[in-house]
Amino acid sequence: MIIEEVEDMAAALPAHAPVIGLDLGDKTIGVALSDTLLSIASPVETIRRKKFGIDADRLLQIIADRQVGGIVLGLPRNMDGSEGPRCQSTRAFARNLSRLTELPIGYWDERLSTVAAERALIEADTSRAKRAGKIDNVAASFILQGFLDRLRHLKGTA
Repeated sequence: MIIEEVEDMAAALPAHAPVIGLDLGDKTIGVALSDTLLSIASPVETIRRKKFGIDADRLLQIIADRQVGGIVLGLPRNMDGSEGPRCQSTRAFARNLSRLTELPIGYWDERLSTVAAERALIEADTSRAKRAGKIDNVAASFILQGFLDRLRHLKGTA
């Protein structure tokens, strides 16, 4: 089930289950996971993309192993807020994934998440070679953390 609005996604999430965050790239998928209290996002791994079926199998294995309750995909909007080809690709991935799982799938605007992840890795004095291997799952954790922060704000105003 694909959910467009964060408020609707919040209502669809089961209690005490982590949420997985994904940063979809052309060559990799960055994967992050929240804690069960939906407060902290942590990088998990970077999946080297092959074919959708193989990529989805790996994601579904992580989801099953970690007892995930929802999926958040970074939506790569243009800086002006419009949607281009990368957004269309992400939405197609979500549609295909929704055929394989009953979990709610939502989106989070990922503008500048990779820039923020790169900056954080540089500040942590991570070498260029190590940054290349970690950037995608760190970007996924920035995407997921933004979503979690919004959930916390929604609960605070409810």
